[in-house]
Amino acid sequence: MKALVILGAPGAGKGTQARGIAECFGIPHISTGDILREAVKKGTPWGLAAQKEMEAGRLVPDKVVCGLVQERLQQADAQSGFILDGFPRTLAQARYLDKLLRSGGGTDLLVLNVRVDPELLIKRLTGRRTCPVCGSIYNVYFNPPREEGRCDREGAVLIHRSDDNEHTIRQRFVAYENETKPLIECYGQRNLLHTFEGDGAPETITRQLCEFLRSA
Repeated sequence: MKALVILGAPGAGKGTQARGIAECFGIPHISTGDILREAVKKGTPWGLAAQKEMEAGRLVPDKVVCGLVQERLQQADAQSGFILDGFPRTLAQARYLDKLLRSGGGTDLLVLNVRVDPELLIKRLTGRRTCPVCGSIYNVYFNPPREEGRCDREGAVLIHRSDDNEHTIRQRFVAYENETKPLIECYGQRNLLHTFEGDGAPETITRQLCEFLRSA
């Protein structure tokens, strides 16, 4: 059994790679954003606690996030391994994850860090367009639709998220660096961190990650 954590800046493709690895090894892809939204939707105790903080405009505290992750890791499908996307984000959350893994019998931990050139990330995010009907994602620089501004499948007008602008994105990069640098240093010192270049085609990177994990 292996516990996998995937790290990477906004736009680095963490979710895409996590889904690919999950499919390759038949393990669940556990996204903290997804389990948070699901808990709020279902009105679970942790979900209600998170909703209260979000409605007040505050960040969801570590205690709530850790509680949600613990609940999810106790489900049957996570007993043979899992990949965490969006957790841990802080050293406190990393220590909590260590505690969970020890209580579960000392599961092996590997941390995958997908590194992408910041200027490429700017283009990935500012160029992103999404279909509101089918959810297809395009990029005006790398994967434009056949007709400018419209989905190839549905013909719907594509959406450009308001926070996908360069100023906001650069602020998100700074926040990510400040938040995650101590985490990367900590996992690096423990020889758990494995960094991969994420500038190439997503399917190529997924193949490289899966090959590495098979031999790890």
